[in-house]
Amino acid sequence: MAAKLNKKQLKVVETFDRKVSMCREFMNDWLLFNQILSAYPSPGVNKAQLENQFLKIKSKLAREHNVLKEQLGTDYKIDSNTMNIVAGSTNLESVYAQSEVAVKKLQSEWHRSFISINETLGNIEDKKARAEAGERIFTDDMVRGGGGRGGGGGGISESQKKTLVILVIIIAAIAAGFFVPPVREYFMDGFRAVGILSPDDSPIE
Repeated sequence: MAAKLNKKQLKVVETFDRKVSMCREFMNDWLLFNQILSAYPSPGVNKAQLENQFLKIKSKLAREHNVLKEQLGTDYKIDSNTMNIVAGSTNLESVYAQSEVAVKKLQSEWHRSFISINETLGNIEDKKARAEAGERIFTDDMVRGGGGRGGGGGGISESQKKTLVILVIIIAAIAAGFFVPPVREYFMDGFRAVGILSPDDSPIE
């Protein structure tokens, strides 16, 4: 039985649903990038057509990646070398003009990036499923907006705690000063200096 979600929870589910869609599209295009790359040395292929498709998919990946990285926020776990692979592969002819070792290295790097994209997608899908089940999952916007795990109400902030501690120390110091004559006189002089006591006022003995 599906959990009944409130408006806030539904918004979280929608956020992760959007992230899942974007990540899936990027992964599909990453697969297409490799398919075109791998097809180029095959006998009888239209190399000019493949070159054109390769340039188009490279441009699309670059556009998608910029948006994806921004939208995923802390959920972005894609290998940092991913776009270097795209940028470094100028065109198919130049890729295969390299040594066989260089081509295999490129394919290995592509595969490592593919795994990281797949893991990122899996992580987001898991969060979406948990949110749909009613679990309290937080998006980046909620955390930045103060909707973190601590919830609202109750407790005091760190600045309030510091202010309270300072006040306690001051009160304790003043209270102690009135029981120690030298210290008491020091405080009285201070009060007279700021006008709290007149020069003729004296502490009660």
